[in-house]
Amino acid sequence: MKITAIRAYQLDLPLKEGRYSWSNGNYVDVFDTTVVEVETDAGVTGWGECCPLGSAYLPAYALGVRSGLAELAPQLIGADPLALDVLNRHMDAVLRGHPYVKSAIDVACWDILGKVTGQPVYTLLGGKAQDDVVLYRAISQIEPKAMAANVASYRAEGYTRFQLKVGADADSDIARIRLCAQAMQPGEVLVADANTGWTMHEAARVVQAVRDLDVYIEQPCPTYEECLVTRRRTSLPFVLDEVITDVGAFTRALKDGAMDVINLKISKVGGLTRARQIRDLCLSAGVPMTIEDTWGGDIVTASIAHLAQSTPAEFVFSATDFNSYGTVTFAPDAPQRVHGRMQAADRPGLGITPDRDVLGAPVMQVS
Repeated sequence: MKITAIRAYQLDLPLKEGRYSWSNGNYVDVFDTTVVEVETDAGVTGWGECCPLGSAYLPAYALGVRSGLAELAPQLIGADPLALDVLNRHMDAVLRGHPYVKSAIDVACWDILGKVTGQPVYTLLGGKAQDDVVLYRAISQIEPKAMAANVASYRAEGYTRFQLKVGADADSDIARIRLCAQAMQPGEVLVADANTGWTMHEAARVVQAVRDLDVYIEQPCPTYEECLVTRRRTSLPFVLDEVITDVGAFTRALKDGAMDVINLKISKVGGLTRARQIRDLCLSAGVPMTIEDTWGGDIVTASIAHLAQSTPAEFVFSATDFNSYGTVTFAPDAPQRVHGRMQAADRPGLGITPDRDVLGAPVMQVS
């Protein structure tokens, strides 16, 4: 089998709540996502998606996805989409770095592999390890009392895990964490995610001020070294996200005892092939994961569901249903949240069928 064409589509994903805000005053009103279609000479087509969280979250941005695809795609015509490890090495050879650009191609090829073999992607990733996966809800950064009030509305939607967006000034963040902790009910989980927003002295103040609470601290500072200093200052459970970029970063953090949980984002590491490698290392090392991505719509949500459902429940700290945050549906058969959980489709591949009328004309085509 050979790749004969690669197409990219651009979609705007407005948010139901109007704006998503996180550390250091960053926000997004409308997400810019890229959907990728990989066509083969066997008549089998695969789909992927990449949606960076703006341009100030990771070294990734929406126009970079499409610019990178324009550079990369011509080098992939004629490649075997089923030889996933070979394909990933080839992508790394012809485009150094930029893992997020490669992610949608890799996911689309997993979709093709599932369709060719007649199996859901979760089977190819190791098998159905659980019937459905637990989801968290991100609480966009606003005033502390309003954030605490949002917990009840998200609970009514079935969520029991809440990721609180902090990373502002230490005083307001301490108030956010304490007020939201008061709103928790038995069995619920609260994560204070600073998204690299604190300096070390701010992080020191916050973890000291909330040391009596049942809360996880996620990615307090920009660098690994700064996060490690904060980790060693607190007994609270600790999550690393932005600095876990590849196998090397994970093994270093594991050796240093730098975290209790990692946030595994599919596009951050370059697709399902690399995410599976890190996932399997986590299983061997006993490290639970939040399995998700930077952002996205129906295809990203389907990819998350398959990777999470192929992972034992005790190692899935949580996952994400990004398609519930937005107003645009472009694959109506994608996974949907039910009582705070979701399931991957049992159909071959990702089990999704994008609506070409919603996608519109491709913004890039290489054949």
